[in-house]
Amino acid sequence: MHSKFWFISIFFIFTHQISAQVNSLPRKNYMAVETQKAPTIDGILDDQAWNKVPVANNFVMYYPGDGDPIPETHKTIVKVVYDDNALYIAATLIDKNAANIVKQFTQRDNLEQSDYFQVDINTYDDGENQIRFAVTAAGTRADAKISGENEDFGFNIVWDAAVSQDQNGWYAEMRIPYAALRFPESNAQVWGIQFLRQISHENQSYTWNYVNKAVGKMSQQTGLISGIKNINPPTRLSFYPYTSAEVDRFDGETETNFNAGLDVKYGISKAFTLDMTLIPDFGQTAYDDVELNLGPFEQIFGENRAFFTEGTELFTKGDLFYSRRVGNTPIGFNAAQREKLENEEILENPERTDLINALKVSGRTERGLGVGFFNAVTAETKAIFRDTLTGNNREKVTEPLANYNILVLDQRFNKNSSISLINTNVTREGHFRDGNVTGFLFDVFNKSNSFNVTGEAKMSNVNLPGQNETGFASEFSLNRTKGNFRYGISHELANETYDINDLGISFTNNYNNFYLNTSYQIFEPSGVFNQYNIKVYANHQRRYRPDINVASGGGASIFAMTRERFAFGGFAEVNSAFKDFFEPRRANTFITYQPNFKGNAWVSSDYRKKLALDIRSTYQVFGENSRKSFNFIFKPRIRISDKFLVIYGFEYDNEINRPSFVTLQPRDIIFGNRDMRSFENSLQANYNFTTRQGLSLSFRHFWSVAQFQEGTFSKLNKGGSLLSVNYNPEENYNPDANFNIWNLDLSYRWQFAPGSEAILLYRNSIFNQDELSNLNFQQSLDNLFAKPARHNLSLRIVYYIDYNQFKNIFSS
Repeated sequence: MHSKFWFISIFFIFTHQISAQVNSLPRKNYMAVETQKAPTIDGILDDQAWNKVPVANNFVMYYPGDGDPIPETHKTIVKVVYDDNALYIAATLIDKNAANIVKQFTQRDNLEQSDYFQVDINTYDDGENQIRFAVTAAGTRADAKISGENEDFGFNIVWDAAVSQDQNGWYAEMRIPYAALRFPESNAQVWGIQFLRQISHENQSYTWNYVNKAVGKMSQQTGLISGIKNINPPTRLSFYPYTSAEVDRFDGETETNFNAGLDVKYGISKAFTLDMTLIPDFGQTAYDDVELNLGPFEQIFGENRAFFTEGTELFTKGDLFYSRRVGNTPIGFNAAQREKLENEEILENPERTDLINALKVSGRTERGLGVGFFNAVTAETKAIFRDTLTGNNREKVTEPLANYNILVLDQRFNKNSSISLINTNVTREGHFRDGNVTGFLFDVFNKSNSFNVTGEAKMSNVNLPGQNETGFASEFSLNRTKGNFRYGISHELANETYDINDLGISFTNNYNNFYLNTSYQIFEPSGVFNQYNIKVYANHQRRYRPDINVASGGGASIFAMTRERFAFGGFAEVNSAFKDFFEPRRANTFITYQPNFKGNAWVSSDYRKKLALDIRSTYQVFGENSRKSFNFIFKPRIRISDKFLVIYGFEYDNEINRPSFVTLQPRDIIFGNRDMRSFENSLQANYNFTTRQGLSLSFRHFWSVAQFQEGTFSKLNKGGSLLSVNYNPEENYNPDANFNIWNLDLSYRWQFAPGSEAILLYRNSIFNQDELSNLNFQQSLDNLFAKPARHNLSLRIVYYIDYNQFKNIFSS
């Protein structure tokens, strides 16, 4: 009761003290001017629209210093005009050493080390949600959705930019159509706006409106743009029809596929947008970095499908949406593998479900209420078995027709705080598992932006045939967010039935954990450093039910960067004995791992140079049976020219003498001491003819072996200790593994028109997994190449159609 009262009291004290002011300096205000004739976006600022227009100037240093005026040698002037279709921005970027301007040719959303000009627009001026537009000195465009300090460059919209350069510096023009923005239903618009200039060869960046890095977030410290009145934007409706053709050859068989589909974006109002994908095709999404996984948890992969990365910031509230659940492995896939009878063979057991369609509606009202709705439908998936004696086939549904829903309400207030309500729901046809999760979240700053309190309360409900389970989880943290010296405390809790894995991702439940941290950082150069951050942290983990100690630990970390952009850092931590309740794979059992020490160190050199290098190493040693682990990463990058960049990566992992799960027996849980080695070689090469046309090579080879030591097999005792047993892998299950995978992608991408592109992709992949853990690297590689390779060639063309242009063509 006392803890609940303390929690509620702190929340209301903070909400009572909220203020819109982040720092004491007044915000700059730019008055935009309406233009009767839109400027031509060519990077040459000679259009009549730019005459007699107010200027935004007097930029101040954002990094590495704090508010120093920009020198005359790098004077920066910005102008903004508008009409009923778009916002137009022109930037004059003076540079006394124009020959030193860094302009590396890259594809969209890849700024690399180039000089660039950036515009952040917050149409609701809520201090949180912004759209970022940037153009480099080479002409590469980048756009991102900003939520607080998180940048989502998977967010791609149709806009235009161009640059030019002379002996005095370089120049940029942007056209940002209203179709790319969502804004309040109001005759007079007042938006938050920030201009930033990155001068890479000087290692400096400057902003138009001063940003106090020691207080709050950058998104809370924009200037204002006003004067945009009575705009009558055209219908926000665009179509992205696509067509793709594919030839796939594997194990002597060739298949051809042809697909066509459509994505639609429709502006329901000035504030809300509908996104739909019909008959989607994800054949050209990047390969996942699959590894040998012998642990109790599934491997997590990043999202590579554009529909699930663009404009999804509302749906990720509370970490309840893991988009790879949609179209993932059927829930009955493993059961079908086990169900195969002795006289049967599996003809089909798809590892993925097909997405039929998906849509999302999102936007924010004038009062700061964000509303998001997501829906996706996946098709029924079946495994097909063939009786080898009779020739008869039988089917088993591994995933029925399924419907995925998310509803989010997110209220922003006072330009630095929010409360949110989110619900996720997965409904499967028939007698299958259904899941429902509801979460309440808050993120609140006090008046001076010096303290932040966040919290989450989430309820889950899983419905199985004849069974219904409800779970609960919560998080709470209080942090100092101002000044050089900062600190924070946090707590997280979940009961034993908390389960969000129908649409979210959660590895553990039944925990009651406490965390503490404190740090010191600088915001202006000091001595040889541009920045550094020293942090000390500690944690105490407990089981929620029954209430028992799980582990405790603490450590310290450092991050530092010199004036020459040489970065280094690392951490060192000590951890107590740890009770692992998940490695045994049986409820209410655990294995105790002994205390350990873990340390890490890394260095990263200046990416602006032709040759740069990243090196990282981690070492961990335990107080039991000489158990230890070692990791080493070596990643050089060579910029051969402004158009050609090559990055090589090598990673080595070695784990020695780890007590690991082997198999479950009716009464016992068998463990053994495992040695595991992994080697990964990767290569990324990009050659860009222009910023809209280029070649890309991506290669990855991953080899891993896991070998259990003879004579180390044991059974798990009730108290978490191990007792030796006589276990023969040759007579029982052999847990040794040899895992080898090879992926190669070679693609040509051509952005032939705004929003339109063609991608020609060749893929080569080989995979092998067996129990031959005694093989060396060359022998394992020979076995890999003895397997059939998959060769895949595909062409995908997407064309952007703006409804208004389409309408004008027919009307003329």
